[in-house]
Amino acid sequence: MHALHPNEPRHIGGYRLIASLGEGGMGRVALAAAPDGRLVALKQVHASFAKDPAFRARFRREVQASRLVSGAYTAAVIDADPEADTPWLASVYVAGPSLREAVDAAGPLPEPSIRLLAAGLAAALGEVHRAGLVHRDLKPSNVLLTSDGPRVIDFGIARATEGSTELTGTGAVIGSPAFMSPEQAESRPLTPASDVFSLGALLVMAATGRGPFAGDSTPQTLYQVVHHQPDLSGVPPEVRRLAEPCLAKDPAYRPTPAQILDFLGHGGPVAPVAQPWPPSVRAQIGAQEAGVRAALSWPVPPPPKRKRRWVPVAAAIGGVAVLAAGTIVAIGLSDLDDRPAAAPLNQNPLDLTVLRRTDPCKVLPGMSIAPYGEFQPEERLAYVNRCSYRAESGPTLKLKLGDRVYRDGAAPSAPINGQPVLINHLSGCEATIAVPGNEGFGVSVENEESTPEGCDEARTALGQALERIRAGGVDHVLPRGSVLPLDPCAVPDPAAVTKLLGAPVTGKLQTTVHVCEFTQPDSVTVDFGRGALDTDGTTPVDLGGVPAVMKSSPDPKSVFCTISWSPLRVSDEKADTVRVFYSDLDEKGDPDEACAKTREFATSVAAKLPKP
Repeated sequence: MHALHPNEPRHIGGYRLIASLGEGGMGRVALAAAPDGRLVALKQVHASFAKDPAFRARFRREVQASRLVSGAYTAAVIDADPEADTPWLASVYVAGPSLREAVDAAGPLPEPSIRLLAAGLAAALGEVHRAGLVHRDLKPSNVLLTSDGPRVIDFGIARATEGSTELTGTGAVIGSPAFMSPEQAESRPLTPASDVFSLGALLVMAATGRGPFAGDSTPQTLYQVVHHQPDLSGVPPEVRRLAEPCLAKDPAYRPTPAQILDFLGHGGPVAPVAQPWPPSVRAQIGAQEAGVRAALSWPVPPPPKRKRRWVPVAAAIGGVAVLAAGTIVAIGLSDLDDRPAAAPLNQNPLDLTVLRRTDPCKVLPGMSIAPYGEFQPEERLAYVNRCSYRAESGPTLKLKLGDRVYRDGAAPSAPINGQPVLINHLSGCEATIAVPGNEGFGVSVENEESTPEGCDEARTALGQALERIRAGGVDHVLPRGSVLPLDPCAVPDPAAVTKLLGAPVTGKLQTTVHVCEFTQPDSVTVDFGRGALDTDGTTPVDLGGVPAVMKSSPDPKSVFCTISWSPLRVSDEKADTVRVFYSDLDEKGDPDEACAKTREFATSVAAKLPKP
């Protein structure tokens, strides 16, 4: 990781570039900050490739494939623009060396780590294959070793298992020769079993430091992949029992990812461990995390200077000549180019990052619906993403941005601007449009009147809300350090969640875009809001220098603990708030112990929040 070059851009899309992570033959990767504060790895292809229609088609395919895949052992793609002058793709940033870097630095992994590596790879391939894809380039540099397990990255040459056409020339072979399957080496049709072969080769490499078909040249390696048996000398017996069937020449004899997981668990789940990797790998992870912290403290460099271009002012102002002593006066266009750009409009009102930033009480003031007249905000509701509206006469309308979508009993209605609408009558009449790609969330307007006319009014207000969000200018006041743009599920350290709940989480539920609940089987909720803290019945506590208040249950049969604090004051009347709520769902815990654990967890959350 190193500082950006003076000529590199400082922003790509809506992402602020922080540091350079590396560069290869196809493009470069930068550490960047998303609009909601998350760190991302932003991959931008070289400009020369962007001019190649075939490459652009392949990159577009990479974006489509990557968005189909999600899971605990993949690095999720959160944004991309394959149509940009220089296409780019942003995925969640995870700190950790690649498997290649880890083995090159400290030698083969111990057997327990290889078992966990195999389990993570099998789980990742299960997600890839469920999406109808074959990864096709599973190799050591595409597997990252993070603090809580492996991550499979780079679906750049993934292809659908059905209905796809090859994007390369006849006879071309794409992939990494030492880790590709025989059928891939011979350019035969691929199935998910091809990725299982690559998994087996990775396990051999992790156990010995070399691949099972290593040759002195690429043609020799490809020949050995197709015709030779794998070299498994030095592979521990337990690892060999797993890797050998994966490396079968005939795809029909290879296990599936589910069978691999079953083998590793011997019929039961793979047991979690506190430290999946040896000290050498943990040191590499720590060094990367320290590098990120250092990069975040670097001063923001000025934008690269544009070359000065001198033209007559007549050209700059549309052909009107300005004369001074018989000479055309000239100005530098670079002086105009360096002016701060106007704030961009929110082009997509159905984007979670946009919805987190939007103030629902700024969206519909002055909206008019006959015969009631203009609606104005009546009150801000309990959650920061909801607001109630009312006209001088008529019903109360509730606008909800990024709430859960409840489909039980909901009926489809006519689309609004091409977006499907759901109508339900859980409370009055509610019209909802789900967020594409995140269908669990939606934008809704609820009318207290559950009549056909009430439903029409809810639909009308919903359409106007989307248009006003799209036009921009409806954000919350968001000073530096505000928590509202943040994803509450992304801020907590997974290790801290596991420590609090006693085991890795089995579920994650977002009630709204500002609230996230982790369960296993106890639960902890992280809630970002704005308003005043509830201090009734609380006790002051310190979260590593951050003042907070704590409330616990007096009844040991109902164990819970709540810790709240205000990380940022927005104005005299408003402050951002954070609430951590822990509940012992078994109701067998000790209240004091519960609050001690909750306090430790809240301290870790406070430490990860942006500074004002």
